[in-house]
Amino acid sequence: MTFEIIPYQNTNLPEVQLPDKEFLNQLGESGIRKLSNDHYNLLRKSEINNLFPEDDIEFEKAKLRSSDFLIQIMGGRPYFNENRGKPMLAQRHAPFKITPKARLTWLECYSEVLKKIDLEEEIMSSFWKYLNMLSMRMVNTPEIQQEFTFNFK
Repeated sequence: MTFEIIPYQNTNLPEVQLPDKEFLNQLGESGIRKLSNDHYNLLRKSEINNLFPEDDIEFEKAKLRSSDFLIQIMGGRPYFNENRGKPMLAQRHAPFKITPKARLTWLECYSEVLKKIDLEEEIMSSFWKYLNMLSMRMVNTPEIQQEFTFNFK
């Protein structure tokens, strides 16, 4: 499967559709936790590693929260709500400067881990579409345009 990244748009954000529950059914909770773990490990090595905890214990907690969220949104046990309350993703991510470029890196790291999973294309596609749409809604900081100063003598 090709993991096409839909270009970021800051207006007319597309509706986010939850992924096919078969994704969880086929991977199981342990598969979702491995997916999240592998994704976060790539993010830690990426150019957006500053958006994630440096402390190993806090980093592991972030991985757990991410997998809890994914399990919950696909119809599994509501671990996230039990441990953290209602998701409110945009609010929880507001303190972090998430740019369109950071979104690309996040999605690229996901595509790398998803390539290692053998699922029907339709099921994988529903998860990938979900990530594309959700990630657009997480962008909260526009790209900084480089400014040029000209000195004329």
